[in-house]
Amino acid sequence: MSVSTAALDQAICTPLPVLGRDVTVPLVTGGEVTYAALDYAASAPALQRVWDDVAAYAPYYGSVHRGAGYLSQLSTDLFENARRTVAEFLDCRDGDQVVFTRSTTDSLNLLAAALPADCQVFVFETEHHASLLPWTNAQVTYLNAPRTPRQAVETLERALAGRDPYGPALVCVTGASNVTGELWPVRELAAAAHAHGARIVLDAAQLAPHHPVSVQDLDVDWVAFSGHKLYAPFGSGVLAGRADWLREAEPYLAGGGASRKVTRREDGGVDVEWHESAARHEAGSPNVIGAYSIASACKALTEAGFDTLVAREQYLIEKVRAGLAEVPEVRILSLFGDDAPRVGVISFVVDGWNSSHFAAALSAEYGIGVRDGLFCAHPLVRTLMGSDPQTQGECGAPEAAPGEKSLNAIRVSFGAGTPDEHVERFVNAVKELVTDGAKWNYRTEDGRCVPDTSA
Repeated sequence: MSVSTAALDQAICTPLPVLGRDVTVPLVTGGEVTYAALDYAASAPALQRVWDDVAAYAPYYGSVHRGAGYLSQLSTDLFENARRTVAEFLDCRDGDQVVFTRSTTDSLNLLAAALPADCQVFVFETEHHASLLPWTNAQVTYLNAPRTPRQAVETLERALAGRDPYGPALVCVTGASNVTGELWPVRELAAAAHAHGARIVLDAAQLAPHHPVSVQDLDVDWVAFSGHKLYAPFGSGVLAGRADWLREAEPYLAGGGASRKVTRREDGGVDVEWHESAARHEAGSPNVIGAYSIASACKALTEAGFDTLVAREQYLIEKVRAGLAEVPEVRILSLFGDDAPRVGVISFVVDGWNSSHFAAALSAEYGIGVRDGLFCAHPLVRTLMGSDPQTQGECGAPEAAPGEKSLNAIRVSFGAGTPDEHVERFVNAVKELVTDGAKWNYRTEDGRCVPDTSA
């Protein structure tokens, strides 16, 4: 995506306002510092716009769909308008359904429950567990980790060529890795799937907050994503796409809202007529505020302009990667190589350091929040690390001698609300910790590395 110099200059200067940007946290070495939230890949902070919209609506909250009162009708309109906003954000096809769920994990489990009988599922071992694990009632083929985008397409084509050509099939693939941040060749994978009579679902949890996602342009059958990664952490997610499998499946949850008509039979049982719309899989009182917050985030990102957002994020990515490249002890994890396009998610290991110890020192001594471990993508991290993940040793001691392989990794992630100072502080902190070591002693508590305050 080409971006003008003027757009880049503006992007570099203006992160989007998010909640928590002025929060200060104590340092174990004394004093306080503004918190640097660099764990966006797990949960992004709420956009100020989203919070303001939710706060303005909250006094008018009411139950949806069945109430005659003004607030119920207002909430129903807001809920259904949110559905339309999400469909526009994703550039859905006419006839596609937008189902509100709890998260990406919930969305993919819903789709897994809606698969036709004898469906074959093809999924790369590099997926997040949300994409890797739900397909328990299907015949699953796990594909080996590719080392290039082209290899990913070729691997999928070979696997699909050997499937039952008359049965239903589904490919599940991520849009951007939650470990490496690398973009996957979604359009090409969709073309390969469709050429072999299969459908494809896109896990856009890490893609939608960073890049525009068009169902029609990518030619995917379904998209799943989470509000809490899209700057709308109010407990909602989305599954959007083709209606037929969803309409023909048993409701994901049985209950009020999913049923159109329920009658007693003479034998004492009940007959149920289920909705054929998205409501079929939204039983119970829906999370109206969660749905509204997602719609608000979709509008905010669209209005900010993805050209500008991508330009700013690319600037931050280059700043972080250039800084880490100056530290010989740091190795950035990658499937597709240094030149692969990516979002603001970077995982790395530091020779001689226990990852939990390193992350704890970043937090306690610098006020920086990152993540360490396996990132709910164990097979991928195993591949990237070249070893089996193991339980780490005591956090006060290195998990591996310099030059030996680390067991787990550290992940820094950022996005539209990240100021320059946060990534600059992070890079400087990495350099100081590697050069000078931690200033404080640490111990293991409940499996986590924490500052030792007993002295």
